[in-house]
Amino acid sequence: MTAGLLTVLRVVLQQTPEPDPGPDELIVFWPLLVQVGWFFLGFATVILIWVVLVQPVLKRAVRRRNRNNPTLQAAIVLYFRLAVVLVATLVGVAVAGYGDFLSDSALVISAIALAVGIAAREVIGSLVSGFALVLDPEFNVGDYIQWSGGEGTVHSIALRITRVETADGELVTIPNTILTANEIVRPYGRGNHRIVQTLGVDYEDDLTEVLHHVTEVARETNGILATPSPAAYVDELGDSAVAIRIHYWVKDPTRRDIFAVRSAYTRAVKERLEAEGMNLSPAAEHEIRGHIALDDASGEG
Repeated sequence: MTAGLLTVLRVVLQQTPEPDPGPDELIVFWPLLVQVGWFFLGFATVILIWVVLVQPVLKRAVRRRNRNNPTLQAAIVLYFRLAVVLVATLVGVAVAGYGDFLSDSALVISAIALAVGIAAREVIGSLVSGFALVLDPEFNVGDYIQWSGGEGTVHSIALRITRVETADGELVTIPNTILTANEIVRPYGRGNHRIVQTLGVDYEDDLTEVLHHVTEVARETNGILATPSPAAYVDELGDSAVAIRIHYWVKDPTRRDIFAVRSAYTRAVKERLEAEGMNLSPAAEHEIRGHIALDDASGEG
């Protein structure tokens, strides 16, 4: 009987729920909660500085430099945002009291960074080149450029590559490292642009009249500026024609403007000189002298 009561009492005691943890039990977790709080405080401070102070200035600067390239605007802001999150995490860890851990692990972190850098050196080089092009005030979307591999109009600028549309309408993708490592020529889009054309006329034509007509046609052609005034010169005495060089100016052109103005001027010059009875680029004439001997194949005199 007594043994049975002891067994029942033992079972009831085992099923009795444990009391809720009190302040004495919770105080064990207090240092961890403090560290978590300091981490979020450091993290939030960096993010707040980015959102309130840095990001608006960065967006305005990028938008001002790349008005025609919203893709690049969003990409740059995204890359900076990722960098800020990384910095905020490191600051939070340091503020939480784990700075010693980061310093003790500096060798490991350096080794990891070195391995990543070696594996991604081409990508990193392209990104650095992309930032260099973005910060270059003389390189913009819409510029006509010439580089070692060709020429065309800048269609878009990304952080790794730049897309250029050629005169034939082809879209060429160029790594930014090529553009930053080699010479780039920007013949147009820098204000008024001088066009030089060479024409050939007959030796029998009056050169004074020819120079007068080609300059008058330039003054009358749409798109050619009156100031600076067009000018024509006798450039060279060729084998079959006299080379005339004509200089005229157009206002802040694009490649398409250049083609259109040159075409309109060439047609007008041809019509004017033909109307005046002058030969434009006359065909070459050569006098041939010699003797022709005929042999009788049959052997009969």
